[in-house]
Amino acid sequence: MTESKRAAKVKKKEWWTVDEEIGGRPLFRYRRLWGAIVTSTLLIAILPLLVMVVANYYQYHKAFEEEIKQPIHLLASNARRSLHFFFDERLAALNFIIHEKSYDELCDQRELTRIFKILKENYADLVDVGLIDADGMQRTYVGPFGLRDKDYSKQEWFKNAMLRGRAVSDVFLGYRQFPHFALAVRTENEEGQAYVLRATLDADILTTLLEDKERPDLRDAFILSRQGVLQTPSKTQGEILTSAAVTLPPLAAESRVIEQPGAGGRIQVLGYAYITNTPFIYMVLEQRDTLLKGWFALRNQLLLFLGLSIILIVIVVLVGSTYTINKIREADDKRLALLHKVEYTAKMASIGRLAAGVAHEINNPLAIINEKAGLMTDILDATEDFPTKEKIKSSVQPIIDSVDRCAKITRRLLRFAKHIDLRREIIQMEFLIKEVLSFLDKEATYRALDVSVDVQERVPSIESDRGRLQQVFLNIINNAFGAVEDGGRVNIFIAREGDNHVSVTVRDNGVGIPPENLHNIFEPFFTTKEKHGTGLGLSITYGLVEKLGGKITVDSQVGEWTKFTVILPTKPEVKDESSEAAAG
Repeated sequence: MTESKRAAKVKKKEWWTVDEEIGGRPLFRYRRLWGAIVTSTLLIAILPLLVMVVANYYQYHKAFEEEIKQPIHLLASNARRSLHFFFDERLAALNFIIHEKSYDELCDQRELTRIFKILKENYADLVDVGLIDADGMQRTYVGPFGLRDKDYSKQEWFKNAMLRGRAVSDVFLGYRQFPHFALAVRTENEEGQAYVLRATLDADILTTLLEDKERPDLRDAFILSRQGVLQTPSKTQGEILTSAAVTLPPLAAESRVIEQPGAGGRIQVLGYAYITNTPFIYMVLEQRDTLLKGWFALRNQLLLFLGLSIILIVIVVLVGSTYTINKIREADDKRLALLHKVEYTAKMASIGRLAAGVAHEINNPLAIINEKAGLMTDILDATEDFPTKEKIKSSVQPIIDSVDRCAKITRRLLRFAKHIDLRREIIQMEFLIKEVLSFLDKEATYRALDVSVDVQERVPSIESDRGRLQQVFLNIINNAFGAVEDGGRVNIFIAREGDNHVSVTVRDNGVGIPPENLHNIFEPFFTTKEKHGTGLGLSITYGLVEKLGGKITVDSQVGEWTKFTVILPTKPEVKDESSEAAAG
């Protein structure tokens, strides 16, 4: 496959789809270069973005973890202090009474009633009060229940009070059969006999103390005994005095916040505080995913930002890399085209010089032949009695005619070869076209081509370069000859275009040019000739017409005709090549 045909084929494809070579360049090199640019640019652009997003992700996540635990920890700490104050205040009041009043005074029903009335005025949550001797029997009782002479010796709170001097019971039903808890303090009389002053409170007071005004629908705050029994109702663990499903947390002197699995495998955030000197554990539960709703929204925004940024970066990198590689490919194509054009121009110049040399060398023997033939004619004219005088003269005359014909051909060749230097002159387009056609007479006659030249009336002369115009129309007409079959037709029409232009149209009835090739017809190395042609003829023709200040167009119908139209100004502003070279 020729280089020009390979270039034409590659142009129909793209560098990212083929592995062929053009002009010695493997096209996969562009794919490798494109891949390297895309990979390196994506790494440089996306890697810092990923590092930043991952770092922010963990920083935000850690900050949110701390933020969601802080309110729960604060709530547990406040509840711990409130419960401590609640129990200590009431125990202090009982302790003051038991040390201020003697055993006999407390055994007096009226005195205990008076004391209870005073306590009730200050602590409305108290239900009753009673005095219990060392054997656990309640000697005096003030309250709504008939609990005098009840035996409490086996109650855990009584044992703790006797042992430690004060006690707080867990919530229990007792004799009255409704949830309550007891506060008890112990002392001894002068005889060393111990007795206990006990007050009971309704368990509802604990529920009141745990009311959450900030997030009542989301948090679950409750009190648990150290045996895992609910001391207050719970939204998630059940009713009072039932066993809770939550695992007892490790003992701690301060309030803490931990995470543990809950129902359905959901992680729960548990804040707790052991209430010192009581059997109570304050707990507050909240679902971790509920607390992290704000984090989930931020995380989604962060991931969305990352995704959109990566997509935008990828699009910009792909488009930019493809654009850059295309520009590199175009630059390579232009460079190769320029090199080939220079090579072709140098070759044509060499051929021109060779043709001029050949024409010059031919002119010398032609001059000798012409002189000798003339001498023979003169000798024959001077001789009167030469027997075959007329016959020889008739044979010499064709020699002289042939010499004249060869001289005309060599003069044309010399004139055509000397077109490199710009030379303006007045040109009649009809004569120039016929002069060009004279180079192709033999081919037209041999192939029986119908060549016609039609000239519109009053077509003005133009001022241009004869040699360049000869090359332009020789290329166009030669292409027209190559496109038609033997016996085909080539019509040339010369007309006025406006006031200052002349058009020359060359139309043939050949094979035509496919529409997809029309926009490539003037590109370097593009050719539709599979076995012949360099793909430079029309490209050079296009450049010459532009240098002469004109323009060239093409139109075609496949299988029917092709038409090239050259429009030239009557007085173009043509720059001298020498001045252009100097400027360059």
